[in-house]
Amino acid sequence: MTKTNSIEACSLYLCLGIRPDLSEIIKAAIDGGVDVIQLREKIAETVPILASAETITPICRSNGVPFFINDRLDIAMAVEADGVHLGQDDLSPLIARRLAGERIMIGRSTHARAELDRSLTEPIDYVSAGPVEATPTKAGREPTGLNYLEYATKTACVPVFVTGGVTPEKIPTLAAAGARHFVVVRYILDAKDAFAATQALRRAIDAALT
Repeated sequence: MTKTNSIEACSLYLCLGIRPDLSEIIKAAIDGGVDVIQLREKIAETVPILASAETITPICRSNGVPFFINDRLDIAMAVEADGVHLGQDDLSPLIARRLAGERIMIGRSTHARAELDRSLTEPIDYVSAGPVEATPTKAGREPTGLNYLEYATKTACVPVFVTGGVTPEKIPTLAAAGARHFVVVRYILDAKDAFAATQALRRAIDAALT
């Protein structure tokens, strides 16, 4: 698979936190077909997040895979990551753009129509939509269901990455609702074989989108 730095051309997005096997699982996922990586760490202090980001950056760069950091624009800029992903309660994309300029890509989480509509007025490069079903990654957040995904994919002028329980079996249904870009967490991270799990997702995406 040819890697690319274009977020529009990417379809399989792995989101993960700090873990002992960070390098190994990222390499396996990229080899299996992941074409975007996000470091999402909500608990750790700045130093370990920075250290993990410094580990991930060269792996992604050497493979032509965009690397995003959740929330922390300062760390994204420090390691020269490709982008930052911002939640609805994080730094606004407008301020992030003022601070980082055009070099950095900005992703934005959305969970409802009003959030999506507002986000599309902001200087962003993509949105995430979901979670379409309940997931421990977004503990306590009500699932959005497929109706919101359909609205997002029909309305957005930027790529829409669907979140929430993405598995090979569910990809055809998500694709039928308009999804072309998929965020995965547990299916890869909880697998005994991250490479094989990623390949299964990749095959399902390629089949659904052709």
